[in-house]
Amino acid sequence: MTSSVNPSRRRVLAAGAVGAAGTALGAAAVAQPAAHAADLPLLGTYDVVVIGSGAAGMTAALTAAKHGLSCVVVEKAPTFGGSAARSGAGIWIPNNSVILAAGVPDTPAKAAEYLAAVVGPDVPVERQRAFLAHGPAMLSFVMANSPLRFRWMEGYADYYPELPGGLPNGRSIEPDQLDGNLLGPELARLNPPYMDVPPGMVVFSADYKWLALAAVNVKGAAVAAACLARGTAAALRGEKPLTMGQSLAAGLRLGLRSAGVPVWLDTPLTDLYVENGAVSGAAVTRDGAPGLVRARRGVIVGSGGFEHNAAMREHYQRQPIGTDWTVGAKENTGDGIRAGHRLGAALGLMDDAWWGPAIPLPGQPYFCLAERTLPGGLLINAAGARFVNEAAPYSDVVHTMYDVHDSSPAIPAWLIVDQNYRNRYLFKDVLPALPFPADWYSSGAAHKAWTLDALARSIGVPAPALRTTVDRFNSQARQGRDPDFKRGDSAYDHYYTDPSVLPNSCLAPLWLPPFHAFRIVPGDLGTKGGLLTDARARVLREDGSVIRGLYAAGNASSAVMGHSYAGAGSTIGPAMTFGYIAARDIAGGL
Repeated sequence: MTSSVNPSRRRVLAAGAVGAAGTALGAAAVAQPAAHAADLPLLGTYDVVVIGSGAAGMTAALTAAKHGLSCVVVEKAPTFGGSAARSGAGIWIPNNSVILAAGVPDTPAKAAEYLAAVVGPDVPVERQRAFLAHGPAMLSFVMANSPLRFRWMEGYADYYPELPGGLPNGRSIEPDQLDGNLLGPELARLNPPYMDVPPGMVVFSADYKWLALAAVNVKGAAVAAACLARGTAAALRGEKPLTMGQSLAAGLRLGLRSAGVPVWLDTPLTDLYVENGAVSGAAVTRDGAPGLVRARRGVIVGSGGFEHNAAMREHYQRQPIGTDWTVGAKENTGDGIRAGHRLGAALGLMDDAWWGPAIPLPGQPYFCLAERTLPGGLLINAAGARFVNEAAPYSDVVHTMYDVHDSSPAIPAWLIVDQNYRNRYLFKDVLPALPFPADWYSSGAAHKAWTLDALARSIGVPAPALRTTVDRFNSQARQGRDPDFKRGDSAYDHYYTDPSVLPNSCLAPLWLPPFHAFRIVPGDLGTKGGLLTDARARVLREDGSVIRGLYAAGNASSAVMGHSYAGAGSTIGPAMTFGYIAARDIAGGL
């Protein structure tokens, strides 16, 4: 049996494989560079040109501006905020002022020990150290130069809290509530969230674990009431309350407005401009026409990953894969990565993503968090057998899906729950006991049957195997132990669970018909491979030399987390930090 709760079990491609793939992009995956960029109409000259208005790009631009540099942000989309605006906006930065003020017992030594244990040898120690050293200063800088404030997500454990330096109560933070009216007309250009907050409520990421339990848990009901009270109070004040990624993107945009940094929307990058051996600008399309934006000091690529580029995913990543299982911003097609690669930049981690089990619902996939962890559910493969700890970190679950797929198909997998589970817990935005939308069933994303045998036939798995799996799971659930996959052994496993279920809040038997099955595919929050950078966020060639004038941060760069995931916010925390590092390096402040 295969489990991937141990980060040392990451699948790492042979070094040559990534290098070979990096030099063999098919024509379908590569946009043609802008011809004769120097002859294009000049759209402006700035000290720094930032590509992308996500968390990495806006933090970089704010930092550059506050260090006395002129700066422009060019954004492909008609909206600003990128994937960060769509997200829950957890931010993982050890030893920041917010968690220290809340009494979190973090220290630089603990953080370094933990990150090294999680990441292993995949990422140079110098990059890990740079993230840990500059992250707290970045956060304090953002709070000093924008209206953003942050809250500790108390209880959201580091993803491997049992490793040396791990914290069972967590290090993650999220943005506090922000009034969208502060943006004025610019609010209409904020990239919308991946999932809408319930009408009339103000909800933080940390509230969702309790909202799922509101029907069966006193604290859950109290949190739901508090969310409604916040919404009512904001309405009475005439506010347009923003939380999570909406708050983060809006707050950074307000910081840029205050600093006088222009943000050009509908302005895609077509190529990087090189002059005298250094990257000195960007060829873009603005108002439908090509043009050149010159950069005196450097270009920072924060253009996101390549999750919506089918050819790149086919080329670099394990199969099956596609572009319709991701919740990343639809404009993320790897433009910055490809532009840097054309200049000889090395690539790293292109096989990987910020994975998570997803249900391919009509319209867009649903990224499962609580649903696969709550007691009374289990994941099975095509053979009708369990294959993973369902409550493990979401990236680990998908790594395992791929690891076992060739020998025992697990894509799609199936989440099996009973009606007792449905009567107790919120599922996505469907209240307990209420029916699911009809198109969930017609699309094949959801199935329902009055017996396990009938459910097995509906989803195409062997009925005897499913019965055997559920019987074994039920026996173990009643004892509160999972010797097969260790569900509940880690403190992390208990975050999205039901504390009223004993002796193990992760485990409850399936016994009440009808039974339900949900199709599970390898979803993601975005890809995590991209331009290889050093500790100063400078883009590197295969031989380790620096491409002068070119920097990268966020999902356009190879992630400092390697093939793992330290805690909630391991995407946005490093993205903002390396955007900050890049701008400070350009300004000479490092």
